[in-house]
Amino acid sequence: MNAVTEAWPVESAPRAADAEPVRVAVAGDADARDWQAWIERHPQATIYHDWAWRGILAKAFGHRPHFLVARRGGRMVGVLPLAQVKTLLFGHSLVSLPFCPYAGPLGEDRETLDALDRHAEALGRELGVDHLEYRSLGESHRGWPSQDLYVVFRKPMSADHEANMNAIPRKQRAMVRKGIKAGLASEVGDLDTFFRLFSDNVHRHGTPAHSRRFFALMLEAFGERADILIVRDAQGVPVSGVLSLYFRDEALPMHAGDDVRARELAANDFKYWELMRRSVDRGYRVFNYGRSKRGTGPFDFKKNWGFEPTPLTYEYRLFRRDAIPQNNPLNPKYRLMIETWRRLPRWLVNAIGPYLVRGLG
Repeated sequence: MNAVTEAWPVESAPRAADAEPVRVAVAGDADARDWQAWIERHPQATIYHDWAWRGILAKAFGHRPHFLVARRGGRMVGVLPLAQVKTLLFGHSLVSLPFCPYAGPLGEDRETLDALDRHAEALGRELGVDHLEYRSLGESHRGWPSQDLYVVFRKPMSADHEANMNAIPRKQRAMVRKGIKAGLASEVGDLDTFFRLFSDNVHRHGTPAHSRRFFALMLEAFGERADILIVRDAQGVPVSGVLSLYFRDEALPMHAGDDVRARELAANDFKYWELMRRSVDRGYRVFNYGRSKRGTGPFDFKKNWGFEPTPLTYEYRLFRRDAIPQNNPLNPKYRLMIETWRRLPRWLVNAIGPYLVRGLG
């Protein structure tokens, strides 16, 4: 299946009367190899279904993993990665997956998906969560309450750099060329430099920063499928950085940060062009700009690059809630908190930020 397919259909062939039923269980360490092999084969699987997230989310945030595996007659036929998120500020939920834009259930047929749903609902009730949340790329058959807030931007890349440059709309292309003329240069970077840029950037925007440990765990877990790109100015000073993941033919910039001078130098535009150029040279053919909220600056920035938004389906099975949670910076009740956060000293926000961000994934 093409990597930029917008909606993934679900096979719904009926099960033979004598076929084995689907059985679902919480995966353990012994299932890691089978899980990874299954998602490597499944056309709808993404980097966010990777087994590595099980350890990353538990170690970085303390989120208890409940990765569900479906089998028919001993053969794996479906997966659903879930993590239990429990915080004082943002409640108690079971999410697939926090800090991932989409990691919804995957199955070989409708019976498998239904079995995963039933097990996930039963698990949610058993754990006493407020709600169960699925994050998926594509439409759903469930009819659960949902919200149309997030989109993802993905686009094929040519093997020809000039063709990719010309595919960028004129105004944004001019910004890339401005960065080139300013003497900006890119290099494979280190975590410390990236984290300084990232934490400075999110502080200016009034949101808590992830811990450095989160990024270290990602780099360790994904190995050659992850890297950091740093952009330096003509004097060699770091001004922008991005941490990216790679899956199949897709390059996925995950987290980025910029110095306050990045805008005047067009370093942000230059950074993504350099990431695109380097990814093409490594054989990747899809650029995934990642998730954005509608009505935000990042949404407009990605649209200006000529990328079209694909809606993400965020569904909720509500247990102890009457309405879909709105734990995002667009919620008006967080505006005062955001403005206050911007005024706090850096040492303080870096110290307490990782505790607050746990429920904001």
